[in-house]
Amino acid sequence: MFSAERIQQILEEKLPECTALVSDDANDGEHFSARVVSAAFVGKPLVRQHQLVYEALGDHMRRDIHALALKTFTPDRWPGR
Repeated sequence: MFSAERIQQILEEKLPECTALVSDDANDGEHFSARVVSAAFVGKPLVRQHQLVYEALGDHMRRDIHALALKTFTPDRWPGR
């Protein structure tokens, strides 16, 4: 079973200036939601931002994560700043 904490760790290691807030919504280790803030998203369309997250997670998106509800933000757009 995969964990929200592991997803957070991967994203924060692989994306520059990243803060990731991840939860296991169904408490099943497969269905997650994430709010991801990164400088890597600046100037990129939403689709590319999501692709960067999927690329950072790599094979985990095929093996360990069944679903990931995703919201991405640039640092200046993050409501929690």
